[in-house]
Amino acid sequence: MTVNRRDFIRILGAAAATGLAGCAGAPAVHSGAAGDLLPQRARRIVVVGGGFGGTIAAKYARMADPSIEVVLIDRDRSHFSCPFSNLHFIGKRDIGENEFGYSKMASTWGVKTVFGEVSAIDGAARKVILDEGFITYDRLILSPGIDFRFDEIEGYDAKRTPLAMPHAWKAGEQTRLLKKQLDAMENGGTVVMAIPPAPYRCPPGPYERACMIAHYLKTQKPKSKLIVLDGNDQIASKGKLFSAAWETFYKGIIDYRPAHKVAKADAQAMLVDTGVEAIKGQVINLIPSQKAGLIAAAAGVLGDDKRWCPVDPITYESAKVPRIHVIGDAASIAPMPKSGNAANSQGKMCAYNVVQLMNGKEPMLPTMVNVCYSYINPEQAVTISSVYKIGPDGKLTDNKTTKTTANIDPYITKLEAKYGTGWITAILDEMTS
Repeated sequence: MTVNRRDFIRILGAAAATGLAGCAGAPAVHSGAAGDLLPQRARRIVVVGGGFGGTIAAKYARMADPSIEVVLIDRDRSHFSCPFSNLHFIGKRDIGENEFGYSKMASTWGVKTVFGEVSAIDGAARKVILDEGFITYDRLILSPGIDFRFDEIEGYDAKRTPLAMPHAWKAGEQTRLLKKQLDAMENGGTVVMAIPPAPYRCPPGPYERACMIAHYLKTQKPKSKLIVLDGNDQIASKGKLFSAAWETFYKGIIDYRPAHKVAKADAQAMLVDTGVEAIKGQVINLIPSQKAGLIAAAAGVLGDDKRWCPVDPITYESAKVPRIHVIGDAASIAPMPKSGNAANSQGKMCAYNVVQLMNGKEPMLPTMVNVCYSYINPEQAVTISSVYKIGPDGKLTDNKTTKTTANIDPYITKLEAKYGTGWITAILDEMTS
């Protein structure tokens, strides 16, 4: 199946609408002798990272031109969706529902899958280096997600501290751990949540989590409270909506403290210190500042800030290394936020334009969408959505189309919650089929 430009736009548009409303397969390759793990017999795109961006990029590259071989590399055989993971804390959604694998998508579209740790990328030789050997490419799409700037918090040990103070900002076991700690806490205990300065993955995500934890405390442990230490001067996304929700549903439970960045952590004493005061909690959800996934540094695609990856807003080609394209949370593509829907949209456009480049054709000017659902209680949600296009200056713009839920009116927010359930179902299905 070859998808032409018109068909591609139609498919992209249909997927966007779903979000706003809510070949023979190759066997997996697991390891091999040191050397070339997959001798290249055709033009090849390698995708590193199987999250919201990478999985879609691999699928859509094969859709756009089946004559191009596509290899998807990830360290794990499955991935946990961060979107909708906060519902796990109130028992509305088990985190296992957020787990997805690659086998069906790979077999349907003929994407080769490799599971292993990428240790380096040789941009000059066009090689992705794994422990067992290397894989060559013509074009490389990096979707490495995020890693943490642990060094910004004195006393933070990358291995031990998350076991005592889970960040749960990479969904899965960390999500389960934080839920277990909440369940084990006595009624009357204090939960401390620390939000890093922007930019970070999912701008409204921490404030949605504050709502979910506060709802849990209100219904399960009403003598307890939640202290929110925000490294930002104010709520970073949907500020009026979250403020209204906290006042309406969680007054007396949430103690919100803006401009309180955590500078020090003591996991043994269960203390965090903002430099102004030390705060003790029975449960501490400490979310460190973030940066592009570690492989981005190894690939040499980090920008001057040493955090994020500057790219061309049309092709996503790295501003630092040719033939490497970066999408998702790791990419610096302002004004698009770092979100699952944004990564999905970028993955499609990047795949199509990489294929265009490999076929000697002009890239298509992208139109991309983002929608983000945030739950304020189990039955109500608020949203923000935008459409992004390339402006006359060649830069990405939100085209003055950003829309946010007007208020927390129950009729509207209950509909938004239903749409959100449809969105996560549709986007996970798209990645796995």
